[in-house]
Amino acid sequence: MSFFGFGQSVEVEILLSDAESRKRAEHKTEDGKKEKYFLFYDGETVSGKVSLALKNPNKRLEHQGIKIEFIGQIELYYDRGNHHEFVSLVKDLARPGEITQSQAFDFEFTHVEKPYESYTGQNVKLRYFLRATISRRLNDVVKEIDIVVHTLSTYPELNSSIKMEVGIEDCLHIEFEYNKSKYHLKDVIVGKIYFLLVRIKIKHMEIDIIKRETTGTGPNVYHENDTIAKYEIMDGAPVRGESIPIRLFLAGYELTPTMRDINKKFSVRYYLNLVLIDEEERRYFKQQEVVLWRKGDIVRKSMSHQAAIASQRFEGTASLGEKSVQSWAFD
Repeated sequence: MSFFGFGQSVEVEILLSDAESRKRAEHKTEDGKKEKYFLFYDGETVSGKVSLALKNPNKRLEHQGIKIEFIGQIELYYDRGNHHEFVSLVKDLARPGEITQSQAFDFEFTHVEKPYESYTGQNVKLRYFLRATISRRLNDVVKEIDIVVHTLSTYPELNSSIKMEVGIEDCLHIEFEYNKSKYHLKDVIVGKIYFLLVRIKIKHMEIDIIKRETTGTGPNVYHENDTIAKYEIMDGAPVRGESIPIRLFLAGYELTPTMRDINKKFSVRYYLNLVLIDEEERRYFKQQEVVLWRKGDIVRKSMSHQAAIASQRFEGTASLGEKSVQSWAFD
């Protein structure tokens, strides 16, 4: 970024110390596009240098101080004027003075806590970024670069299956089962649908993956449902006693881990929606929440605290393994 004023301009650049070796991850931007950013995890050190390049070597640049910040913040789109910071670290790089030649300043934020995963949704954005600032009397010179944070979790020890009977009295009675209630983002949902009673003419059955984003609190709560996937599991009329297998691969869809009450600002939950459509185009559906989590190939020591937090989230999930009989919702 360049700054022009009183005969001098400077270009500021933030360079990470491990930029050549650090992995990058795709992340959706606010306008829906995908871009690649440097990938970090909870507890990792963020270091590098701030480079200042003077455009006019024969002229000096006066300033009121130079600093670098590491910031984690949540922005609610309906309240864009307020940024809610949950991480805010500052390093002073230079005291007030003047710069007579191009130079670079080293910085290091050691073992930075990054408790939440980066997220861009319909009504909210959670981002991490570095911001370098040259303070000036009239206009500051500011440069920002975003990074992406992924939250890794350990495999949940208790992962009961989901079994449920649903039906409409004297018309339809089925039993469905999913092999687990918690899935990592590259997992496979395996299950089956068993028809105990069929007295309506069903022509189609599918499973939808629904993401529900909740922002705000109290009377200012906003819910945004997004159908991530539609997976057909049956085309044609079933008969009593028929069993339909389910095998749904999650790797091909844009999913995030389940997020619950992030900084008391928003939540992201996922549901499997079993949908039946009859010959009169009436829809019968039953939703069941599942927990999604990001699996790491190697769990690093620096992530142990974050993994413990994730495990507590899983322990707080209601047990889904008990069989029950419920009614369909239909429209």
